[in-house]
Amino acid sequence: MSLPLQQHIQKDGFRLRGTEMSRIDGFSDVVFGFALTLLVVSLEVPKTYAELHNSMRGFLPFAICFFFLMMVWYAHYRFFRRFGTHDFGTIFFNGCLLFVVLFYVYPLKFLFTFLANAVLGSAQNYFESWQQVRELMLLYGVGFATVYLLLAALYWNGLRQRQQLELTDLEVLLARSYVSDCIGVGCIGLISCITAMVLPASHAGLSGWVYSLIYFFKLVHGRWTRKKIAHQLALEKLTATPH
Repeated sequence: MSLPLQQHIQKDGFRLRGTEMSRIDGFSDVVFGFALTLLVVSLEVPKTYAELHNSMRGFLPFAICFFFLMMVWYAHYRFFRRFGTHDFGTIFFNGCLLFVVLFYVYPLKFLFTFLANAVLGSAQNYFESWQQVRELMLLYGVGFATVYLLLAALYWNGLRQRQQLELTDLEVLLARSYVSDCIGVGCIGLISCITAMVLPASHAGLSGWVYSLIYFFKLVHGRWTRKKIAHQLALEKLTATPH
């Protein structure tokens, strides 16, 4: 891992324990790479301009899905660099996370292909009933929540081994903030699911606006975390000051 990237990950004060490539890292990267392959707009080279034009219409949903997968990959990458654990719990939760990522590739691509075509005014024949719209929003919400709750489970499992990993008080605080952050984002996905079930089927698509709450949650959670960190650093400085 390059020094600038290492410094970027540990800038919050969490020491890096997983700086070497492991078999879990290798396997996980293969799975993420395969998931990205499944998102490719077309597996065949266009033979006519019309086919090329149709392929280019899939660029926007592909780009959005690529961005979302990269976000999950980076969160996964940061965890393994911070903790570097290889116990059964880590392997189990990591395996579940990779399974969900692979399973949700096509639903994710379908959703954003539909939204992109809706913006372009060509979203026709995607659904046979409004109930299917509700089911899609539920499917996406459950997958979204599961990904972040599994990330929270990975951090919780690392926090559970605080003594073996020799986590400092600051690192314990940071680990708890990572857990609460992932749980909070995951709960927003569950709130979206509840909203989709409560709203009439014809308005179930409006549940997607619930995800805008992520911005406000991150804002509040970030401020709370920074205050906790500042308090902990002040306490450590006071403790270290000779009397």
